[in-house]
Amino acid sequence: MSDMARKPYLSRERTRHGKYVWYFKKDGRRVRLPDVYGSDEFNHAYDLALAGLAAIEKQKPGKARSGTLKWLVEQYMRSAAFAELAPSTRRHRGNMLKTILDDPKRADAPFNTITKAQIRMGMDRRATKPNAANNFLKTMAHLFKWAADGDLIEVNPCIGVRKIRVKTDGFQAWTIDQVRQYREVHKLGTRARLAIDLLLFLGLRRGDVILVGRQHVSGATIAIRTQKTNTLVELALLPPLKASIEATKTGDLAFLVTENGKPFASGASFGNWFAKQVKAAGLPDSCRAHGLRKAGATIAAEEGASAHELMAMFGWADLEMANHYTQKASRRDLARRSGERLANKF
Repeated sequence: MSDMARKPYLSRERTRHGKYVWYFKKDGRRVRLPDVYGSDEFNHAYDLALAGLAAIEKQKPGKARSGTLKWLVEQYMRSAAFAELAPSTRRHRGNMLKTILDDPKRADAPFNTITKAQIRMGMDRRATKPNAANNFLKTMAHLFKWAADGDLIEVNPCIGVRKIRVKTDGFQAWTIDQVRQYREVHKLGTRARLAIDLLLFLGLRRGDVILVGRQHVSGATIAIRTQKTNTLVELALLPPLKASIEATKTGDLAFLVTENGKPFASGASFGNWFAKQVKAAGLPDSCRAHGLRKAGATIAAEEGASAHELMAMFGWADLEMANHYTQKASRRDLARRSGERLANKF
């Protein structure tokens, strides 16, 4: 500790978790220094703070300077919190963070000086694309929550920043006629036909449907743990789907495979391939893979499926989404019966 006395503006504090951390304090500004005291990272961050957070030495190729946003992102992406995210979420958030760090000024900025106003500015830059803005907020909120939990920052700057309300029903649900048209063009035994049958009769997201294989089949049941919610769903292997699987040349660990006989690399690559099959069937671009999941939920609700039955089939963790479909079906049924009563008066 003798050298601490020779380092001006340095102080040690105890966090709410009972852990000691180091701060550089000067002119009312406080900068958190990385652990461990006396380490190369600690000394380098101290030198940066003393020099006004300007780089005073050349950065090693590929290595982020301690205390910068790039350094924080690198630590976060090696953390358990990041690893626990669904693979598709890790990919999307990783791409978002990479885009943010492409700007050297942002990458080299000290992460513990980022403010709520700067997060709002990031939202504003994406205002014309509300979904992108909301994804940016989700990504940064999770990053800084992890940092706050680890006492790297005191306050998550994303707290209090609101999402942009997006008035949309999301992906368009397929109509029965569109499903029939697709299945008439893509005959039984083709990979394109198997794709729509798996999507429609299992109600899985595209990231899950590319994983389904023989290891998930037990008798007349298909059981798979979904990636997004980590929910185990047990689904009936319905006769039309069973016939489609048996008629098609499939893989073993994954029923759906590419032309080379290999599983699809990701839900996105499958989605691009499926879009081509949709186009070949003469259907509009609005007919997307996720729209079949919505169509299945809509049809099931209109046929009388309860909210809990929909939850079980589609792997939803709460009732909110299931209630959306059952209430919509209920309103439609009530409107029909009301109209019939009115018509009976004349």
